[in-house]
Amino acid sequence: MTYVRTSALIALTFLILAASAPHHSWAQSTQKNKPNASKRFEATVRASKIDPQVKAYPEINFLIDQPNGKPADEQQAWFDPTVKSRGQLVIWLMAHKPELFERVTSYGLHAMRVHYANGWFGKLCQSNPVGPTCRGDVRIEAATGLDFSDEVAIAKPDSIAVRAYLYVKYLDHHNAPGNWGQFLNSDRSDLNWEKVILAGSSHGSTTAARFAKHQKVARVVALCGPRDQHQTWQSLPSATPANRYFAFSHVEDSGWEADHYCRSWEMLGLNEFGPIVNVENSKPPYQNTRRLITDFDVQGNANRAHSSVQPGSSAYKDKQGRFVHEPVWRYLFTHPVDAVGEPVERDPGCDHVQAQ
Repeated sequence: MTYVRTSALIALTFLILAASAPHHSWAQSTQKNKPNASKRFEATVRASKIDPQVKAYPEINFLIDQPNGKPADEQQAWFDPTVKSRGQLVIWLMAHKPELFERVTSYGLHAMRVHYANGWFGKLCQSNPVGPTCRGDVRIEAATGLDFSDEVAIAKPDSIAVRAYLYVKYLDHHNAPGNWGQFLNSDRSDLNWEKVILAGSSHGSTTAARFAKHQKVARVVALCGPRDQHQTWQSLPSATPANRYFAFSHVEDSGWEADHYCRSWEMLGLNEFGPIVNVENSKPPYQNTRRLITDFDVQGNANRAHSSVQPGSSAYKDKQGRFVHEPVWRYLFTHPVDAVGEPVERDPGCDHVQAQ
């Protein structure tokens, strides 16, 4: 396959026309006025194009096609050739976030979003009280395709792990710009997970952290999370060292106000690497901590607070419309994992019991 530069950017969109005669269609980016957009590689590929074994799970709203016929399984991959590569791949768990991908690729990171099972919340684990491992078990099954949960049966081709692996292989096979093969292991049988950063917001941040307990990765970035306030997986032994988890929340987020996040952060052991630091009163490297908060004015809007810690319409901006938390996001994704703060005691004011 030959990759062609458009006048706006290297933009790759793969469309399914027929299984026997795959067709690749090039689309011009709408990112004309964005930094490095003229050179950045952006791909959108359906999971069902990469692997015909994928299937839908309508009972948990995990689909291949939406009810209106539009694709539900599109997956994105970005790379910025104008920046020196750090040799790490961010796998983003949540809806595609171009503003975030613009930033992480500008740090020299590759970025990928995979389509995975995240529509089950509110459908599974509905007993009251909920079992202490129920939601965590669903999350790790969604991540791996292994049989952890009695509430769902997600096959390996529909897991985060396999879809990310096959997407990287697909890009590498088709000679996509960015040397995507560097993220495969030596025999190309899996990803080299120690080059992977798992990141997400809300539900995605919680699944990222749960997955990292099982699979050793380079780093975890948890925006407005992890939650799972009635679960115990946060205290399980972790394949990923605790100093590799980074988190950021707004104090008016309902998850923060209810102590869901402080509980998860301490169960993950993040207090061993520094205090909770308010980024509005501090500058990088934020005492080398793993726990960051903000209290900028959201006018009491908890929903905005929840979304405000990632780049987008809810984020904190200055009078010129620039994101105030640019240094925070760079810190979360690039701060050396071995540079850690001084340990602090657990917060006695944080509700670790979370009675149901």
